Amino acid sequence: MSGAAAGSDAVTVVLVRHGETPLTPHGAYSGSGVPGPSLTDIGRRQAHAAARLTYRIGRSLFDDLPTPSAVLTSPMVRTQETAAVVGDMLGLAPTIEDRARECDFGDWEGLRPAEIDARWPGERALWHTDGTIPAPGGGESTAAVGVRTEEMLSDLHQQYAGSTVVVVAHAVSIRAMVGRALLAPPGAWWRFRLLPASTTVLRRQADTFTQLLGVGLPGEE
Repeated sequence: MSGAAAGSDAVTVVLVRHGETPLTPHGAYSGSGVPGPSLTDIGRRQAHAAARLTYRIGRSLFDDLPTPSAVLTSPMVRTQETAAVVGDMLGLAPTIEDRARECDFGDWEGLRPAEIDARWPGERALWHTDGTIPAPGGGESTAAVGVRTEEMLSDLHQQYAGSTVVVVAHAVSIRAMVGRALLAPPGAWWRFRLLPASTTVLRRQADTFTQLLGVGLPGEE
């Protein structure tokens, strides 16, 4: 069976992390402070794998759900490139959703973990485990990312209730939505492992109750 679950007023949100960039293999902090970088060749292949998985939703995967009817994307280059591949597979034109953007890492933008730890001893670990402390230089906290992504999910429910929408986003923004769905404190959100171009599926009800159907699902080669 395919199509919408009968009588449901929930919105299904398919969260796709962007594919690999040149910074990804180094664990560098690539945030929303700059528009780039672009996907690597590996990242483009990963985007196609994510698109194939996404196409199955409402068909041969979670076949009691509606098939995707909209694709939204963070404004970053890497997410727009990933969303273009996903949208092409689904026959949908992506639109920009600014609240899906990655965390602003402030002065940490583009730096590797060892570089951050050398210049700000102990601050990176505290930023992760506390969750409410903003990154230096005007950056965000993970809790702040949770606030804006929660607003986005609320609006998505109002606009797409009974439907499925794909949102191409980032590691921190997706972790924030998963963490809030599980009622976990911001300092625990970094524990979710989200590989490049992995897919996370959630269902949000009118009362904000959110069910996780899958977290960090790998794409289909």
